[in-house]
Amino acid sequence: MKNQQFLAMVFLLAMVSFSNAQINGTVVDDEGSPLPGASVVIKGTTTGSTTDFDGVFTINAEVGDTLVVSYIGFESQEVTASNDMKVQLTSGVALAEVVIVGSRNPNRTATESTVPVDVIDMKELNNVAPQVNLNQILNYVAPSFTSNTQTISDGTDHIDPASLRGLGPDQVLVLINGKRRHTSSLINVNGTFGRGSVGTDLNAIPAAAIQRIEVLRDGAAAQYGSDAIAGVINIVLNKTVNELNTTVTTGANFTKNANDQTGGVDGESTNIAGSYGLPLGNNGGFFTLSGDFDVRQDYSRMKEWEGEVFNQYNVIERVANDAGYDITGLLDDDVADVIQYAGQAGIDINGATTKEELQPILSTDATEAELAARGQQRSDYNMRVGQSALRGGRLFANFSLPLDGEGTEIYSFAGISSRTGNSAGFYRLPNQSRTFTPAYINGFLPEINSNIKDQSLSVGIKGKVGEWNVDLSNTYGRNSFLYTIGNTFNASLQNASPTIFDAGGFSFSQNTSNLDITQFFDDVMAGLNIAFGAEYRVENYDIVAGEEASYAQYTANGQRITLASQQPAQDFFGNARPGGSQVFPGFSPSNELSRGRSSVAGYVDLEADFSERFLASFATRFENYSDFGSTINFKLAARYKVSDNLNIRGAANTGFRAPSLHQINFNSTSTIFDQNGNPQEVGTFANDSRAAKLLGIPELKEETSQSISLGLTAKIPDANLTITVDGYYVEINDRVVYTGQFSGPGTGTELDNLLRQANATAASFFANAIDTESRGLDVVITHNTTIGSNWRLKSDLAGTLSKTNQIGDINASEVLRNAGLIDTYFPEDSRVYLEEAVPRTKINLSNSLTSDRWIVFLRNVFFGEVTEATTVVENQQVFGTKLVTDLSIGYKASDALTLTIGANNLFDIYPDRAEEQFGNRSGGRFDWSRRAQQFGIGGRYLFARLNLSLK
Repeated sequence: MKNQQFLAMVFLLAMVSFSNAQINGTVVDDEGSPLPGASVVIKGTTTGSTTDFDGVFTINAEVGDTLVVSYIGFESQEVTASNDMKVQLTSGVALAEVVIVGSRNPNRTATESTVPVDVIDMKELNNVAPQVNLNQILNYVAPSFTSNTQTISDGTDHIDPASLRGLGPDQVLVLINGKRRHTSSLINVNGTFGRGSVGTDLNAIPAAAIQRIEVLRDGAAAQYGSDAIAGVINIVLNKTVNELNTTVTTGANFTKNANDQTGGVDGESTNIAGSYGLPLGNNGGFFTLSGDFDVRQDYSRMKEWEGEVFNQYNVIERVANDAGYDITGLLDDDVADVIQYAGQAGIDINGATTKEELQPILSTDATEAELAARGQQRSDYNMRVGQSALRGGRLFANFSLPLDGEGTEIYSFAGISSRTGNSAGFYRLPNQSRTFTPAYINGFLPEINSNIKDQSLSVGIKGKVGEWNVDLSNTYGRNSFLYTIGNTFNASLQNASPTIFDAGGFSFSQNTSNLDITQFFDDVMAGLNIAFGAEYRVENYDIVAGEEASYAQYTANGQRITLASQQPAQDFFGNARPGGSQVFPGFSPSNELSRGRSSVAGYVDLEADFSERFLASFATRFENYSDFGSTINFKLAARYKVSDNLNIRGAANTGFRAPSLHQINFNSTSTIFDQNGNPQEVGTFANDSRAAKLLGIPELKEETSQSISLGLTAKIPDANLTITVDGYYVEINDRVVYTGQFSGPGTGTELDNLLRQANATAASFFANAIDTESRGLDVVITHNTTIGSNWRLKSDLAGTLSKTNQIGDINASEVLRNAGLIDTYFPEDSRVYLEEAVPRTKINLSNSLTSDRWIVFLRNVFFGEVTEATTVVENQQVFGTKLVTDLSIGYKASDALTLTIGANNLFDIYPDRAEEQFGNRSGGRFDWSRRAQQFGIGGRYLFARLNLSLK
């Protein structure tokens, strides 16, 4: 009897032990393939696990517990825990899943986090979305993100500025696999949104290399350091192995305004992308290689030039040239030849016998008759207003090798990209002094050719030291941008000028070393995560000079001008010929420099579940820069679980952004065209220059910010709905802007001489000129449903409403105030660029209908109104709201082959045209604004895509 009681007790204890034992299981996709990295969490707790390379997980749970299983790009499932369980997830594009960014807790999901995070799965977007470059993919899928292709903006034609929540391109931090990404070497100084800022070149990263993108829409400088005022974009690279994915996409603009508004097809593009991964070792190691190559043709949307092209002197040039005369001879003071050919041309010179007498007669307009005489039409003098041509390739690698079964691994990722671009500037007309007509009798369209290279490498090792997770890494990145100016001229060199110039360029490099230490204590309260670490970063910025003829101005005798007493070569009318290569004067040795700095930082990041309902986090970061000193920032965030399906969250933080080395050191002379299309040679001077001191421009200091956010996340399981709503307020002090153009008095002052030495007529600077506030509301609603037995419909409605305003007085010195130059220091067009040049409202509704064979993707994006950025308030035309529709249909011909056809901007929608009454068309150059971009002016884009996936 006692033996029977003893056996019964043993059996009972075994059952109790079994019920509290670890639960084992496997997570697979809808095709039965294992899903490594899937999240498995006990519902209502922070206890969780992730699957290994084979999709296997182990979790401390009881039989009968409810487990929430999720994976990026798949629908989450709630399942009942049992031993040796198998969970199959259904695929679909998701905006809220397990995240890396915003929290250092390894088990935190987007809807459970204290701050808003969008998670964008790239696999399905790469199959169905019309866009292939990263900026445009994000522009159409993430409402808080804005980026558009620019036009007639020098280097910015080749690297698209991007922003988050309507703040500057340099106020969003980009990470790759959680590591800081370097910025571009280009600083935007022309007439576009983001003028005066430095952004990250997202298009240097191939979309094929990306598993998912996490967009943290909240200030995070206390967690990640400088630049994270608007938020953080974290790009997570592919880990897929034993699967070859190749994609070929080709398309073009089929639009009513193609080919200078004559209709047809233009802007052809082709992208070829591929990725493949190899498993390494037996513990889930991998090596993946991904890349793409693309070619993009230019397009133009200018109908025809409506202004003057020729004067009477140009008529004489044509007649003399047709007679075989060297028309350079017309330029000297002996006007006998001019009078002779004027007679042959039938021009009445009213008895004029000297150059001074001839000048007012021959400067009169002769455009219409001369166009007919030359057999030309006005469109022959068009600019290329639209899209630059690009050709480039990108290659990224991602590597991880676990060294044991305890989590120790070495890892690395690296990328290279090379891109060449071709854009054009303003047409140099025959009747302008900057056109040397003996070389270009019909004028010329100067071209900017870019050579952009990008390299990056990150290596690290992570593992456990005791119970602590330790991650030690080093990340290096470099971006270079070199200019070759073609089909152009140095007018002051006259006949001796080349037509192609090496104009120099710039580069930026960054090396970041990180030590990150974390531990999650599941037995403290309802869970406590402690993270702390340190960072050391070194940056370097270089400007490289071009060849002499690209920047110098010369006398009529071909001597380089170095003294104020020397006079440049002149045209027939006595106007000085500008120096340097037309459209983009090169960098001179006086611009050349190499500047560096370093920073050291330390942070603490705590996140505690005080109960199953209340979560709070606190982060602080100290950072010291070698060039401007120290800063310390804080972040406090919390989330309260009202119920299993409703969370309330909020955050408050301070932030900062160190002025970039580019903003501190950039100096050059460039040709800037005003709102009337008139050119000016504008010199950008550094803040420690003599010109800055003469005008009272202070040296740069860091921007600082304070922000708060409040939101909620809700699930309605019966309706298959997930909702997030987040409001925010961000105040930024001492914001860095690019000033207006200061001119010298023209009386031989020191400023006049400095401008002349720079071959410039005006000066601009970077300055902490203003304070701003930004407020907004972000909403994301996701719905899933099943239609019949084979169809699944997933719908995402996401919208952002934002507004940025300058607040308080302009931060100007007494020197500027006393001189009445406040409106030049921060001009009206800069205010518009800041507040109204990009949509403040953007709403995105995406619908994805899938079956075993078909994928139908429909997306409608609503773009809010924008305003023309001009200094004349009366000319500030407001461009109305627009709705752009994308549609694609994919057919899965086999398990390996998918064919997709579709359209971006299906209904060929354009922004409102520039109206004549506002005076911004610049003689027909700009029928659509180049300063205020909603979604571009390409029109309807049709594409076809072939995707081959071999497993």
